[in-house]
Amino acid sequence: MIKLSRGDRLVLASHNKGKLAEFEALLDGTGVTLVSAADLFLPEPDETADSFDGNARLKAHAAAKAANLPALADDSGFCVAALDGAPGILSARWGGPTRDFGMAMQRVHDEGAAALEADPHAWFIAVLCLALPDGSDVTFEGRINGQFVWPPRGTGGHGYDPVFMPNGEARSFAEMLEAEKNAISHRARAFKQFKDACLPG
Repeated sequence: MIKLSRGDRLVLASHNKGKLAEFEALLDGTGVTLVSAADLFLPEPDETADSFDGNARLKAHAAAKAANLPALADDSGFCVAALDGAPGILSARWGGPTRDFGMAMQRVHDEGAAALEADPHAWFIAVLCLALPDGSDVTFEGRINGQFVWPPRGTGGHGYDPVFMPNGEARSFAEMLEAEKNAISHRARAFKQFKDACLPG
């Protein structure tokens, strides 16, 4: 298992400022300093793998090699049983070139049609990959199950949050406070595994 130490620098293989802020908060108190791929002017590789695990690995290894530092990447998506797991790894692309998630949610609804009424089961998956410059890596997967709801509910969150209601909840992700969602989310579940295995206590 790969173990980071206090004082280590860790590259977040993302140019997304919101994701950087989220991971900085998760790393608070660990003694590990997070630096974004954008700050190091690292290019973003094309996500050409056919799985969340593959895309997370691809991004983490590209950043680790380019920066010669440990790198952390995540790949995540929204999956719907009635669509055989789609949009899945293509979740962002369903929003088109402008990443219009209103359009993406409408597409899920339209393509699912009657099948969604019979089986609204849906889930979010996040895979984190920690890679080292020597080519070694470790991955962690988080998943949260729930159901697709229509019409979209709530104004918080991002992406597909307004159409996802986790099991045991009466609210969509977008109706929850950010802290409530982050406590149970797929990414939080993957991060807890990563923290327990790889971060200093």
